[in-house]
Amino acid sequence: MGNAIKSQEGRPETNPSDALKVTDYDNLVVLADYPCRDISEPIFKMGEILRGLSEDGCWWRVRSFQTGTENYIPNNHVAKVYHGWLFEGVARQKAEELLRLPSNTVGSFLIRESPSQRGVYSLSVRHRVIKHYKIFRMANSWYYISPRLTFQCLEDMVNHYSECSDGICCVLTSPCLSLSNTPANLTTQAPPVVMRRNFDWRKVERSQLLNPSDQSGAENRQNTVSFGVRNSIAAYLSVSDIKERPKIPRSKKSKSVYVMPDSSNMETEEDNE
Repeated sequence: MGNAIKSQEGRPETNPSDALKVTDYDNLVVLADYPCRDISEPIFKMGEILRGLSEDGCWWRVRSFQTGTENYIPNNHVAKVYHGWLFEGVARQKAEELLRLPSNTVGSFLIRESPSQRGVYSLSVRHRVIKHYKIFRMANSWYYISPRLTFQCLEDMVNHYSECSDGICCVLTSPCLSLSNTPANLTTQAPPVVMRRNFDWRKVERSQLLNPSDQSGAENRQNTVSFGVRNSIAAYLSVSDIKERPKIPRSKKSKSVYVMPDSSNMETEEDNE
């Protein structure tokens, strides 16, 4: 492969029937900048979400959801993503790099399949630090992190830990890089500026402030004073004649107490692979 970037112009014509069309997974995620920054400005950056268009040998033809760029990228620079959270062939260190990207928050997670052993999974969660949990598989093909909780499939496991932490570091909030899945709207324009004429407060009648509900809908919408301002002023005028109540000295300042939850039952086996 060398340092050359494979472009559409430099590739031979390929029969579409020879390319593997994307049908069995959601998207691709970029695992490393391509090309690396030592060579040139990357076409695709780590964490970028791509749509795979076709696969030819060790190359993918892809389109970026963020930028719309369409080009080729080596297949060892991307990972397939199933269900939005199941990452194929992502190692522990790479999972940590992806979860530390700015688009992720506390509770962002992914389930990764071991690069060396198919069908072996781990759960990685962003918390104060990145936590990893080994997912065990029983003889009947059910899964578990803690032996007291077993799940028929990985989807059931994700659904459960999205509702309560139940032994792991925190509740699962959103799949890794889920905020990057939304294509950027390149046609967004600034909202129009609405100019309103100035008015003199001294010319505003008291009836407009105290009885806004008596006006018809059309008049109310055209009123110079907004509904919220009228309500605020009316409330002030209604209590302005009430004498100020004497202040009662406070004998003691109240204190807020925060009780730390009992974490004795929160231990679970972590993935050390």
